[in-house]
Amino acid sequence: MARKGEYIMGHLKKSYFLFFFALILPAHFSTSMAGVSVSVSVDVAPPPLPDYEQPECPDAGYMWQPGYWAYGPDGYYWVPGIWVLAPQPGFLWTPGYWGWSSGVYVWHEGYWGRHVGYYGGVCYGFGYTGVGFYGGRWNHGVYYYNRSVANVNVTVVHNVYAKTVIKSPAISRVSYNGGMGGTLAKPMAKELVSVREKHIPPTVQQAQHMQSAGANHAFLASANHGQPSRADLAKHAAATNQFSRTREPPIRYSQPQHDPRLHWQRQGR
Repeated sequence: MARKGEYIMGHLKKSYFLFFFALILPAHFSTSMAGVSVSVSVDVAPPPLPDYEQPECPDAGYMWQPGYWAYGPDGYYWVPGIWVLAPQPGFLWTPGYWGWSSGVYVWHEGYWGRHVGYYGGVCYGFGYTGVGFYGGRWNHGVYYYNRSVANVNVTVVHNVYAKTVIKSPAISRVSYNGGMGGTLAKPMAKELVSVREKHIPPTVQQAQHMQSAGANHAFLASANHGQPSRADLAKHAAATNQFSRTREPPIRYSQPQHDPRLHWQRQGR
């Protein structure tokens, strides 16, 4: 039986701490994810999802990755939601999730793909209701934001639409699937479509974000009792957005006169 904190990497059958791995080899983190399957198994359930506000989208082209509980040497820690750039146009983010299996909670890593796949029925919010995603959509190479869900400034982001997302009267904060008290969702046919498609693992930006959260003592469940303070989350969001603006140029779209189709391109400010 897997023990608390055991990390199983593909067929190597060796145990590592993913956080330690990311800390020591940050440059190879994303690359190694593409060729090696990494899973985490823990014998203690993750805390409920905390209540938090979505920070404002920094610019057009950024997509929402919801917050989640990760596991490191000091136990569970919160990885705040973040606006990230998709690795290529048309791709959507399927969040990772914790699932009960053979007496332990196993982390299933998130991925990019043409369709949003199964993520355990966990209601991450902000468009991730437990099945699918309703916070935005691609249209001819351009990503549009659902103003009813996403926190966007329309003076900065113009690709928007409004579609109401029905919310349950009692929104579940359960952060895992199966086991005692977990969600009971099973993969639906439309979610299984994603299984046969091309997947791209988390980007370097996402991996670095997880590493940064793991180094923040305020995000440890043992320190915040499962609810990071709004001040800590706001401070982290501000720093993250500023980092994104300075290190990652926003996605711009142009429509040349000789071609009626919209093209994806990245331009500096």
